[in-house]
Amino acid sequence: MSIDIEPVQALDLWRAAILESVRRDSPDLSARQMAIILAVYLTPPPHTVRGLAKELDVSKPVITRAIDKLGQLELLRRKVDESDRRSILIQRTVKGSVFLREFGEIISAAGAAIGEK
Repeated sequence: MSIDIEPVQALDLWRAAILESVRRDSPDLSARQMAIILAVYLTPPPHTVRGLAKELDVSKPVITRAIDKLGQLELLRRKVDESDRRSILIQRTVKGSVFLREFGEIISAAGAAIGEK
């Protein structure tokens, strides 16, 4: 799927989505935290700290810090991998699913508003 928009329109879409997210008092996620949560929810499991670090091309401590925050917000959950107790699985939560569905709706609405301009 390809969407043809100008760079300024893309930035306006991003601005509108972020503004609406702030107005709704959604969790204030960093770009790294958002990249992690999107990776976990939009790509097939299983997800591990090691795998996410490789996918995002950052260190494992960077992933761990972001997951700590996402865990506090209950958007993701850690679980020990029973087949390899050294490995930590990163799992989805209902709260995280709701957060991303609502954020997707915000982006869709912002895109529609930009399309009307």
